[in-house]
Amino acid sequence: MEKRATPTIYLAGDSTMAKNGANDGSTDGWGQYLSKYVTVPVVNKAIGGRSARSYSNEGRFTEIANLIKSGDIVVIEFGHNDGGSPNSATDNGRSDCPGTGEETCTSGKDGSTVYTFGHYVKAAAKTYIAKGATVVVSSQTPNNLWEGGSFSTSAPRFVAYAAQAGKEIGSGASFVDHFQAVLNAYRKLGNAATNALYPKDHTHTSPAGADLSAQAFAQAIKLNLNGTTSIAPYVKAGNPTVW
Repeated sequence: MEKRATPTIYLAGDSTMAKNGANDGSTDGWGQYLSKYVTVPVVNKAIGGRSARSYSNEGRFTEIANLIKSGDIVVIEFGHNDGGSPNSATDNGRSDCPGTGEETCTSGKDGSTVYTFGHYVKAAAKTYIAKGATVVVSSQTPNNLWEGGSFSTSAPRFVAYAAQAGKEIGSGASFVDHFQAVLNAYRKLGNAATNALYPKDHTHTSPAGADLSAQAFAQAIKLNLNGTTSIAPYVKAGNPTVW
């Protein structure tokens, strides 16, 4: 199995990670900025509007599997688009089956089988690990935690789902709580400065906000916020600290 001299980091995620964010000209995804804070190449394969389910069904996890070589690293971060009910007749193709294991649901729109968030993430991760890569399961970035003027620390259920998936994958995988890292940064920033990072809505950040999310991710890796990850040796010295 061919191994790269230095690893490449591949990113799988949604618009909060993707180039141009919500594609409105005012937002961007944090995956566009991660290369500033690591010493190895970053390939951003995030696509706006995707969930773990739709990213899987569209063959995008497979696309990454066809690119990676032994020693590469894949970051998987979803959650913003994974909620809702797949049982509805108007199933949007993104909602995962509720639960954390191998539960299944039936799409109310086309009768297809729908799996859980954890199923999609773990299946992709195991494919990458079998090819000699390592995987970092990352929790989703928070929405604007200062929305409404008071600071919220409430995390969506997909944060815990990501943590559980990272643990259950086992050898070759780790978890980083990106949600908590950005929460720490927003708490330090305060109300006005955080609100300024959200020009469109409470989910998509400006380029400055995306850069902050990348800094928070790198800091979480550097500090081993949730334990050691395979990215840690490649985080640059002297990066900004955001909390």
